Amino acid sequence: MSCAAFLISSVLGCASLSAVAAPLPATPSQAIPVSQYITQVNADKSITYRLFAPTAKRVSVVTGSTPDSFVSHDMTKDEQGIWTWRSDVLKPNLYEYYFDVDGFRSIDTGSRYPKPQRQVNTSLILVPGSILDDRAVAHGDVRTLTYHSTALSAERRVYVWTPPGYTGSGEPLPVLYFYHGFGDTGLSAIDQGRIPQMMDNLLAEGKIKPMLVVVPDTETDVPEAVAENFPPQERRKSFYPLNAKAADNELMHDIIPLIGERFNVRKDADGRALAGLSQGGYQALVSGMNHLDSFGWLATFSGVTTTTVPNAGVEAQFNHPQAINKQLRNFTVVVGEKDSVTGADIAGLKKELEQKGIKFDYTVYPGLNHEMDVWRPAYATFVQKLFK
Repeated sequence: MSCAAFLISSVLGCASLSAVAAPLPATPSQAIPVSQYITQVNADKSITYRLFAPTAKRVSVVTGSTPDSFVSHDMTKDEQGIWTWRSDVLKPNLYEYYFDVDGFRSIDTGSRYPKPQRQVNTSLILVPGSILDDRAVAHGDVRTLTYHSTALSAERRVYVWTPPGYTGSGEPLPVLYFYHGFGDTGLSAIDQGRIPQMMDNLLAEGKIKPMLVVVPDTETDVPEAVAENFPPQERRKSFYPLNAKAADNELMHDIIPLIGERFNVRKDADGRALAGLSQGGYQALVSGMNHLDSFGWLATFSGVTTTTVPNAGVEAQFNHPQAINKQLRNFTVVVGEKDSVTGADIAGLKKELEQKGIKFDYTVYPGLNHEMDVWRPAYATFVQKLFK
């Protein structure tokens, strides 16, 4: 054998040995029903969390929706390598959780309900019995529109909920534009916010008017404002203003015209509402105040405000309280009592609106932080006010 052949043979042999030395992870026995190693809601509305991780040394399930509310629960392993922990009885709601596997944060790999985020690290589970359920009512459609954004020079996507049986005929319908929060995606409002279920159920109960709900992507990913490029302490100083300007251009020059072309919708301000949560609340405030004559309804749920992220257009409009009061049929401001993320923002906004004499509906959710248990009820309440 030549030296070259010997070297090649040796390398390939080492590679083969290396491959053999790294076996694939273990899988559950085929004799075990899948139901025995996945997370499930029990008949009494408790949850049994399960994870198959036979070689792990320590596994816990972390429940809660914010770092301030996270609680870690140690799990126990059985002889088949399945880790388990059972919760107390829970009220009907959509819950968040993740697994800590020897210090590694993991989604529930046995669940088909990851939380939609730009960096996915959390799972969702629904305890039934609330407005968030898929009930046996007439269902609307969730449509995905892909379009070229001239404002952003990019291919973009929005989600549109349309009422049951919508064909575009008849009277033009009003539109709610809704922005999600930082680190999330448009699907966060759909899958975690449960907008389709709430709209279906509220409409079936006769509590809302037929409308379209349009969910854009709050983050624009323009070169100067890619969220992942900014450390947390720089986001409010640099990222939010740059992104908000780009998203505002997209809304006014691309999204609203697109919806007007593709759907039979109202073009008057009273037929348009704008709302958002957290970063999306800032976006709603910026676009709503900079284009006040385009909207008749405005809401910020735990939103970032000009208290920490100044915007010249918003501040200039605040100096004309009579114009705001005349234009907006409703201006809603919502926050959780213990909001550690944007509580100071909302407090500053509230103070300024009161000083300027600007009318607004204000709701504090007792005991809650910066979380969906504030935003989903706030959304349900806000849409019941619209277009009436």
